[in-house]
Amino acid sequence: MTDAPLIGFPHRHLLGIEGLSPSEITGILDLADQYVEQNRQVDKKRALLNGRTQINLFFETSTRTRTSFELAGKRLGADVINMTASASAIKKGETLIDTAATLNAMHPDALVVRHPNSGAVALLSQKMDCSVINAGDGSHEHPTQALLDALTIRRRLGRLAGLVVAICGDILHSRVARSNILLLTVMGARVRAIAPPTLLPSTVERMGVEVHHDMQKGLKDADIVMMLRLQNERMSGTYVPSTREYYRYYGLDNDKLSNAKAEALVMHPGPMNRGVEIDTELADDINRSVIREQVEMGVAVRMAVLDLLSRHRPNRPGGAGQ
Repeated sequence: MTDAPLIGFPHRHLLGIEGLSPSEITGILDLADQYVEQNRQVDKKRALLNGRTQINLFFETSTRTRTSFELAGKRLGADVINMTASASAIKKGETLIDTAATLNAMHPDALVVRHPNSGAVALLSQKMDCSVINAGDGSHEHPTQALLDALTIRRRLGRLAGLVVAICGDILHSRVARSNILLLTVMGARVRAIAPPTLLPSTVERMGVEVHHDMQKGLKDADIVMMLRLQNERMSGTYVPSTREYYRYYGLDNDKLSNAKAEALVMHPGPMNRGVEIDTELADDINRSVIREQVEMGVAVRMAVLDLLSRHRPNRPGGAGQ
């Protein structure tokens, strides 16, 4: 892979999809496309971030996101350190601001953060000299998930504009849904939000989506069906009568999927609750499900983001500085 040309990406941090232009999103996806090809080679490593330090700071458990950020940094040559809140001074009562000051004194070049509170990552970014990447903050945003979803769709269908994307499930608590709605609408897709009234934000229609409470109607002629996990850890109270009844009305199976286009693709950000939001057979259907591809695209997208943000730092090997 040859060095990619510099694209117009003026941001020092990636805190959300909100605020990114269509051309900036396209630039990230174009660069990620190149990293997909690199990651399929025997030699997957580059020296782009040699000498750079990346800290992954996760206040919530994660498998896919943390692992793919770690792989992304290492494949670009960075020194990667993984930290969890349970193993840090935060467990002893240290504030988020004190943690930021401590980490900043160590001069990292990139800080990847997942936090249970919306806005916490943006607060950290104000206290850090390095680039900060939002790996999910509360119910607010998860920008790299939306980018990898967009890359998966674009590689399969060749475009985003004009597609009908149905996002189904626990939209109220989902940062994935919010980031995807922001990205897909700005890129010209038609987005439908399908959920029971109890799992929809009151302001969802202001985001430019069609709202449906019936799966059959909502899935009609959809190009993409994106299922979401029931986020019980964010729920206080009863949002659905039972998981069995939820699956009956809102779980994706072949019968409900038959309302979408014959070639419609099935997506899920993971982890999946099989038999709750998606049928096991459908989740593993190699002709319809792109869930495994989403995982692969995640590493490439995160490499592209680390690459682009590193261009705002001096001493980039073989590249531009500020």
